[in-house]
Amino acid sequence: MSGIAAAHGPFDPARGRRMLDRLTHRGPDGAGEVSCDSGWLGCRYLSIVDPERGDQPVTGGADRGIALVGDGTVHNHRRLRERLGTDRFRTESDLEAALLLFDDLGTEAFEQLWGPFALVLAAEDGRFAVGRDVLGLAPLYWVRTEADDGATTVFASELKAFDVDDRPRVEPFPPGHVWTPQDGLIPIRGFPGTAPVLLQSRSPEEDPPAWVFDAVRDTLIRAVARSLEAPQPVGILLSGGVDSSIVTAIAAHLLPEGQTLRTFAAGLEGSRDLEAARLVAEHCGTEHQELVYTAEDAVDLVPKVIARLESFDPTLVHSTVPNFFVSQLAAQQAKIVLVGEGADELFAGYTHFGRHEAGDALHSELIETMQGMHIGGLQRVDRVAGALGVEPHLPFLDLDMVELAMALPPEWKLVTEERPAKWLLRRAFDGWLPDEVLWRRKEQFGQGTGMDDVLRAHYEEAVSAEEFDAEAGVIRPPLRTREELAYFRMFSEALSGVDPEITVGRFAEA
Repeated sequence: MSGIAAAHGPFDPARGRRMLDRLTHRGPDGAGEVSCDSGWLGCRYLSIVDPERGDQPVTGGADRGIALVGDGTVHNHRRLRERLGTDRFRTESDLEAALLLFDDLGTEAFEQLWGPFALVLAAEDGRFAVGRDVLGLAPLYWVRTEADDGATTVFASELKAFDVDDRPRVEPFPPGHVWTPQDGLIPIRGFPGTAPVLLQSRSPEEDPPAWVFDAVRDTLIRAVARSLEAPQPVGILLSGGVDSSIVTAIAAHLLPEGQTLRTFAAGLEGSRDLEAARLVAEHCGTEHQELVYTAEDAVDLVPKVIARLESFDPTLVHSTVPNFFVSQLAAQQAKIVLVGEGADELFAGYTHFGRHEAGDALHSELIETMQGMHIGGLQRVDRVAGALGVEPHLPFLDLDMVELAMALPPEWKLVTEERPAKWLLRRAFDGWLPDEVLWRRKEQFGQGTGMDDVLRAHYEEAVSAEEFDAEAGVIRPPLRTREELAYFRMFSEALSGVDPEITVGRFAEA
């Protein structure tokens, strides 16, 4: 987890330092910057391991004439090290592999990087490049301006990093692209699921062959194993839903004998999520801790959550409040946490996906949803983790897992009387969890924790019907509920000048 700020073109480093100051929460352990002819790079970083792997900018030696700042992880850095030659490396940083690969291949290097990343590279010979992973797991925004002394392009990890004067022009940097001042935006690779499926299902009722369940299970197990490869103990945010419960069951299975897995849960007293999380923790033998908060606690947290989250979408706010509480609990004991985010998008878990009767229509909506995650559900995971100084790992969004899930026939993901939402995923892990958890009806995080009812009831009352009628059309599409207007007001106060129509994703249901 890091907070980056960078610029290409004429730029005052003092402006960059102001931006970094607003990103201190993402990297409380240190800061660094470097200037060169092509631009300026700065970073706030969280040291998960020794400084040799955490300090930024990454240069690998002053004689190289090239520097990098980045957020995220290059998962395949060990394979890249072997291919590039281990004698060329001067640090243990996974980002140094990206630096050397770019030095050798230019922008083609980004096609070979595996993992969540937002990277900015600048060289003394004038080269400058910015790249972001195809799913947008690592956040990145940019603003382009023209001035008398030349064009300047500025980049940062969060909206709040930009000066107020810049905010009206800030846009999300498009996932799956690399940008250079010479060539503009260049696609890195095609989005998963846009290529033909691996198999064709003869009918929606036909069961997948056994190997499909094996492939889903084995791929997710490998993804969890990669997420557990960390220099510090890893915790799991255990909501009690099927996704985080499956991740917990896999991690408990993989953990070496004698070690104990830590799980964390949060919710209102008596909430369904807390009860389910306890059951999973007992089943998996984890060291389980929970935080019980009150409705008043949740209501009081909302303004802070919206400022950190950089969104006003009600569904996202409902899920972010309990996520903030549980991450706060976990942060006291772990710097790395595993999260169950992504399964609903891959396996059609959300309620509104159930309206589809044809596989093609469902698949199209799944791709559209996945492409919007970087300003939706992923934003919650990233901003909460960044606010509390922890690094989230998301096994379901490991690229191997995403490519497999999005290549399967969408007919197998349709909801029917015989097949509940995420049926295929549940079947793959039959026997790994108690049936009352594995086959539990899908609930949004906000539903299972009780946040939907508590927050909606309170903030609907904060806005009158007359106020809503007068202000709902302030953005397009219009605000949908009085509660959403209450959140929008907080968003506008915390992030003055930001254009929400460009920067804020909104769920299908408010």
